[in-house]
Amino acid sequence: MARSEDKIKEGAKPFLEPGEEILAAIVARPRGWTQAGASGSGGALAGAIGGAMGNKKQQENVAAAEETGLELANPMALAVTSQRLLSISVTAPIGAGIGMKVQDLVSAVPLSDVDSIEVKRLAVGKVVNVTVRGVPFKLEVGAGANAKGVAQALEQAKTAV
Repeated sequence: MARSEDKIKEGAKPFLEPGEEILAAIVARPRGWTQAGASGSGGALAGAIGGAMGNKKQQENVAAAEETGLELANPMALAVTSQRLLSISVTAPIGAGIGMKVQDLVSAVPLSDVDSIEVKRLAVGKVVNVTVRGVPFKLEVGAGANAKGVAQALEQAKTAV
């Protein structure tokens, strides 16, 4: 288990309901964050255009998530519990969870409202497609994140209910 997942599980305990436990968790950001923060190595104009496109993607994904009732933090932990999908604000990790601290529960939705979590590889990371109440939104995670574990935890928790 990744160090960041251990920290999330430990730090989020005060936000859990009685009998609830975190099954899997990852550190994520709304899709578009990497593109928005990419350097302008292709020149100032290319950097500005890329940054604007990334910001737009972020805003679209944040708005889609809010439409479902799930607010996103940046950075955040996405956690699947035995009962809910949680969005938890965290401090920015340096890498492998180093320096990251759980801050607060941003929002949560019952697992019955979560349609799916799908993971796709992306250059040096992964894209996590989350669909809640029929509305999809995307998150991005680092290459080492156990995003498939989060998707599997959702499936297992939903079949256990």
